[in-house]
Amino acid sequence: MKLNELRDNEGARKSRMRVGRGIGSGKGKTSGRGQKGQKSRSGVAIKGFEGGQMPLHMRLPKRGFNNPFAKDFAEVNLGMIQKFIDAGKIDAKKLVDHEALKAAGLARGGKDGVRLLGKGELKDKVKFSVAGASKGAVSAVEKAGGSVEVTLPTNLEVKAAKAEATAKRLEKKKKK
Repeated sequence: MKLNELRDNEGARKSRMRVGRGIGSGKGKTSGRGQKGQKSRSGVAIKGFEGGQMPLHMRLPKRGFNNPFAKDFAEVNLGMIQKFIDAGKIDAKKLVDHEALKAAGLARGGKDGVRLLGKGELKDKVKFSVAGASKGAVSAVEKAGGSVEVTLPTNLEVKAAKAEATAKRLEKKKKK
């Protein structure tokens, strides 16, 4: 075998279809595009267009709502935390927070922190520092001898802080 004899295996490279090269090729005349009309020409993009009639996707009513101000929590159940403690991935003696849960691979995402949920059973005494926790989760942790510190302010606290800031702003305006 010489360099000039090197070739791909049979069928390794498929040659492209040459359209519009006569009726005998099988793709002559209309080149596989059918006949006439906008779609037989190049540069067509009419996905949902219905000839000027209101398209179906616009006729159907809108559903649901996406709150742009909603908090994004990584939700973690107590049962899973107990499972990770038993496996030795989480140290129950240390403070369990978002970083610890992330390092263990239990809390994915959650740009606003972790929310503790009460599904499952917690046997070990654990101290938590999380952004939010359900009532059931807090009672289950306290029953096991642990504690939960919620770091994210509640809606009432946020409203009170906003009202206080507004009052200060109004006071400054009065002084001027």
